Amino acid sequence: MRAGRRVEEGVPHGHRDPSTTRFAAGITGLALAATLAGCQPFAPEATAPVRPTILSLNPCSDAILADVTRPGQLIAVSHYSHDPAASSMGVAAARRYRSVSGSVEEIVQLAPDIVVADVFLAPTTLQALRDVGIRVVTLGSVNSVAASEAQVRDLAAVAKNRPAGERLVARIEQALRQGAPATSAPRVSAIVWESGGIVAGDQTLIADLLRRTGFRNAAAARGLGQADYLPLEAMLAEPPQVILTAGSEFAQEDRLLSHPALMALQQTRRVRLDSALLWCGGPTIVRAAGELAGLRRSLSQSSPSLAGST
Repeated sequence: MRAGRRVEEGVPHGHRDPSTTRFAAGITGLALAATLAGCQPFAPEATAPVRPTILSLNPCSDAILADVTRPGQLIAVSHYSHDPAASSMGVAAARRYRSVSGSVEEIVQLAPDIVVADVFLAPTTLQALRDVGIRVVTLGSVNSVAASEAQVRDLAAVAKNRPAGERLVARIEQALRQGAPATSAPRVSAIVWESGGIVAGDQTLIADLLRRTGFRNAAAARGLGQADYLPLEAMLAEPPQVILTAGSEFAQEDRLLSHPALMALQQTRRVRLDSALLWCGGPTIVRAAGELAGLRRSLSQSSPSLAGST
């Protein structure tokens, strides 16, 4: 479900399953019927679509496209963005758009010019959409701010609205400048402790954001990589200055993130981090940089040794 830097048009056709061909033929008939019936895409803030019309199947591309498309151009977003637990753009903003589950029938009925999806889109879905003439753009994952900015520009180009992409990149850069610590300020050791007790590795977007806002990824210093497991005992034995917990306090597998034993860590600050900030770039970076920078400033105020010179 996560999206990222690389933007490309699907995968090579390869061998075509006869059942897929029959399915696509049926979908073609559905598309024709919808057209003859005068079915129009849902378009917020506009009565006529702006070409190319775009449908997004990924919460990360949802948020970026909402920023770089013109009114009426983005005709639907993924159902994830209407879910408070999964939305990276905020449910209120997402509900300005129709949500879709991603079925071929549903997509064809809306008749977008372009579908933006992640690289894990089912091959049968990809082929069926291509068979009815819908362009499919797929995205991989991003692991840095630079990769995210490139993705923003790519999607703005897909929407034929490059200036909007540059405006979003400028917002990202401004947020990072505002969130940067004083040059002399010492780095604060932090661990992003995610659902199930796994940690964020150093080659991730959130690790890049930590570095840019004055933190040091203590998981990497332990030799841990992306999605490695960090047990409670190891956390207690060598705690960082900040534990950023990104899990559910109600989920059984996340009980260790709020284990009572952590209360004994008097020199460690525990802060809940919205898991929606971990994976998506684009406008999500603006919010993440603001929250991390705010935390860093609050730590400096409570502990003068962390402030450095200003």
